[in-house]
Amino acid sequence: MSMILHGIETPNIIHTNTLTENLADIQEKDRYEVVMANPPFGANERKEVQQNFPIRTGETEFLFLQHFVKILKAGGRGGVIIKNTFLSNTDKASVSLRKQLLESCNLHTVLDCPGGTFQGAGVKTVVLFFEKGAPTRKTWYYQLDPGRNLGKTNPLNDDDLAEFVKSQKSFVDSPKSWSVDAKAIDKATFDLSAKNPNGGEEVAHRSPQEIMREIAGLDAESAKVLKNIGALL
Repeated sequence: MSMILHGIETPNIIHTNTLTENLADIQEKDRYEVVMANPPFGANERKEVQQNFPIRTGETEFLFLQHFVKILKAGGRGGVIIKNTFLSNTDKASVSLRKQLLESCNLHTVLDCPGGTFQGAGVKTVVLFFEKGAPTRKTWYYQLDPGRNLGKTNPLNDDDLAEFVKSQKSFVDSPKSWSVDAKAIDKATFDLSAKNPNGGEEVAHRSPQEIMREIAGLDAESAKVLKNIGALL
């Protein structure tokens, strides 16, 4: 439906599990100039599927990231949403994948998203922006702060991203943004944690009463939906 609304009336959609494709089988004709993706988090792939990847892990988002890098042409650009723990996890697969990303691509931007950006995700997320073909020399971080609590009725919008889009053009440093030289990255862990050296801004936490009101509202909404379903049975 989204594609139709954006003028793509006959999209070429293939219903398949992308991860079942062996990376070694991907040829130049199979590559793309741009990849934008929000892969599933938290799922666990079968052992036979993991065999298709040089860095083997059950984490689907890590397998997808390897796939995205592989299918990009030289000079191709990627924008991938991934859980923020990818930046600092110490397991072998995470460290190896960060190393591969930094060495095979220019990871020029990491957008640190606030909690609630993606409803139902259950974890905080970051967006990785990279270009394939040259190693990373410097990574610019931006800590997105819309100044309000995000939720189902108060989602992120274009205005919230306006400052990021403007600042990213020149990779400007500010209280919300900073750069890290690749030479300063620990070569043992390749830790890419989004730690704002400027301290950032104080987070305004919701009161317990506000949280309880939201829970009550969600419960009421769920009860209404269940009642409607029951009426159909």
